[in-house]
Amino acid sequence: MTNTRTVRGPEERKKDVLARLAEEVDIWVASAAGDGAPYLVPLAFQWDGTDIWLCTRLTNPTGRNLRDGGRTRLALGHTRDVVLLDGDVTTLSVGDVPTEAIEGFAAKCGWDPRNSGPAYGWFRVRPTAVEAWHEEPELAGRHMMRDGRWVV
Repeated sequence: MTNTRTVRGPEERKKDVLARLAEEVDIWVASAAGDGAPYLVPLAFQWDGTDIWLCTRLTNPTGRNLRDGGRTRLALGHTRDVVLLDGDVTTLSVGDVPTEAIEGFAAKCGWDPRNSGPAYGWFRVRPTAVEAWHEEPELAGRHMMRDGRWVV
């Protein structure tokens, strides 16, 4: 297979990452239980320009892992157009989530968790690292964020 895609520069990659965070509805969420059992599920999300907001039941494995572990890896895209985000997780009750985040989530995802009862918890993911690449030619320079700061 021959790759004919033009290698993007850092600014174009960052622009693409931010566009995907704004436009895509679902993101892959990786977490691990205390015994190391891995979990990978797609969840709806909202990006507010700083944080990624997730909502799921506090009693399911992903909810427990996010709450107890405090870290996650998120992924957008398929294997030839990847965005990976590592982040610190804060678990919040609905009363502690900014109204703009909840309303943005509901508008984007078509679901308002406030109508689904108290079993749902909110998770704020603050990215600490972001990588983005289209296939092997873009592996060099894939780090968009390190230690919570955009390097682009």
